[in-house]
Amino acid sequence: MATADWDEVTYIRKKQPKASQLRSQQAINSAQRQGLSVETTKKYDGGHNRQLKGDKNTAKLDRETEELHHDTVGMDVSKLIQYGRNQKKLSQKDLATKINEKTQIVTEYENGKAIPNQQVLAKMERILGIKLRGKDKGQPMGGPK
Repeated sequence: MATADWDEVTYIRKKQPKASQLRSQQAINSAQRQGLSVETTKKYDGGHNRQLKGDKNTAKLDRETEELHHDTVGMDVSKLIQYGRNQKKLSQKDLATKINEKTQIVTEYENGKAIPNQQVLAKMERILGIKLRGKDKGQPMGGPK
């Protein structure tokens, strides 16, 4: 048998350090002690678990010149609601209670600030007995009661 020197060690293959090990604080300190150059960069917004960027469409929005807004109830409809409510001798609160909505909704409709909702207008039509939609606005509701 061949004589082996037990003090001598032969490495057949040495594993390369992983990338996470190279970035560790210990590896950075070791490289600085040896006089090697160490480059550090700070990533913008790094370390967060966000996948969507907030600035994706900002340039598109900056170029936008069209003014966007929601259509509101016309003044003719708001006057019809006031007229119908006064004819039935209802307060805004009474009308709101009958249509199962808040008083603020009725106030917004009468001021012309509300975004029209067809369901709310249909409820008001039934309670007030006048048409608030279509070409024959202001006409009494027809049909059997």
